[in-house]
Amino acid sequence: MTTGYQHVPVMLEEVLRELDPKPGDVVCDCTLGGAGHSVELAKKIAPEGLSIGIDQDDMALAAAAERFEREVPQAEHKFLKGNFGDLDDLLVQAEVPGVDCFLFDLGVSSPQLDIPERGFSFHEDAPLDMRMDSGNNTLTAAEVINHYNETDLTRILRVYGDEKFAARIARKVVEAREKAPIETTLQLVDVIKQGIPAAARRSGGHPARKTFQALRIEVNHELDVLDRGLRAAVRWANPGGRICVIAYHSLEDRIVKHVFSELSQGCTCPPDLPVCVCGNVPILKVKTRKPLVASDEEVATNPRSRSALTRVAVKLDVA
Repeated sequence: MTTGYQHVPVMLEEVLRELDPKPGDVVCDCTLGGAGHSVELAKKIAPEGLSIGIDQDDMALAAAAERFEREVPQAEHKFLKGNFGDLDDLLVQAEVPGVDCFLFDLGVSSPQLDIPERGFSFHEDAPLDMRMDSGNNTLTAAEVINHYNETDLTRILRVYGDEKFAARIARKVVEAREKAPIETTLQLVDVIKQGIPAAARRSGGHPARKTFQALRIEVNHELDVLDRGLRAAVRWANPGGRICVIAYHSLEDRIVKHVFSELSQGCTCPPDLPVCVCGNVPILKVKTRKPLVASDEEVATNPRSRSALTRVAVKLDVA
């Protein structure tokens, strides 16, 4: 089952450089996947260090455990099932006092895209699911498509998918579901195509790409989870600890930029006040004013790295 769970790590060279893991460090990969990043990080910190991996996918956790046993058997690791939005509880469970390196790779892992029954792919016919954790999340893409009103559908597609034709697609969805429920991915693809003018469908990638992204974000509450997870990582980071986030679209990147910027600010009092009354002190130093991007060479060999935007911050010692 796990042999097909391959994970080609995005921007691995940059991640290793920016996180700069040292022997004995505690590293937390908040999006473990197939452990492509984690294995290489573990090599830097073993044998005294600890690799913590978090994923809500049983298949990913099993594949990562197999890979660690095969490639870094000397590395101590704790793999935990959960969502990084619950990072506080998960790190309590891991029984660590603090973390030296955090990694968030926010892309949907290749196996989740490639396994039809997960419902993430617009190339394969499957039930409209899109849940990262089907055990704890009851909201599916089918529920959204068949029960949200037209206004909410338009908002989701426009805000989460940056879909130019959001209103037209939402109208076509409502019209189609009045005749029969939209239950599969390819059914939805056909409806989406009806909402996009023919000329627009001929350029800009697959016509369903933005709608599927928007549905995935809505189903999994991804933006709220990201904000919570980042703030928890800052709390748990040791002084000098590094936090590296790889985002894949502007909404994610905007949240990362906002959290890093907010927590790196000092006094926010009006300049005419004689003394500071807000008490704000910076707890982060942002290392990347502009996000790092993948090299041309990497994009040529791993097309999924094309949209990667990587930001890094360092926890300050504010004790």
